[in-house]
Amino acid sequence: MSIQNQIEQKLAAFAPTFVTVENESHKHSVPANSETHFKVVLVSEQFASIRRVARHQQVYQALSAELAGPVHALALHLYTATEWAGQAPASPDCLGGGR
Repeated sequence: MSIQNQIEQKLAAFAPTFVTVENESHKHSVPANSETHFKVVLVSEQFASIRRVARHQQVYQALSAELAGPVHALALHLYTATEWAGQAPASPDCLGGGR
C-alpha cells in the first residue's frame, strides 16, 4: 500500500466531509516516485470548537508512524464545513536542493 493510501485511510477516522491527499514530492529534490511531501486538505465537523493548533496535533498524532518514517513534509489545511471556502492555499515552490 502506498504512503498516500495509508494517510487517506487514517484520515477517515476524522469522518471528513471533504478530504484530499496530494503527493507533492515531485515538486522537490527527491528521487522519482518518492512519497515524502504531502498536502492534506481535510474538512471535518470534529474540528468544531477546537483551536487550529489542536487540530494539527490531532492529525500529527494520527499520522505519527508516517511522520516518523517516510514522510518528510506535511502541509495541513484543516477546516470545519463552515470555514471551508472550497479551495486551499497553493503550496509554495521548493527553494532547496538542486532545482
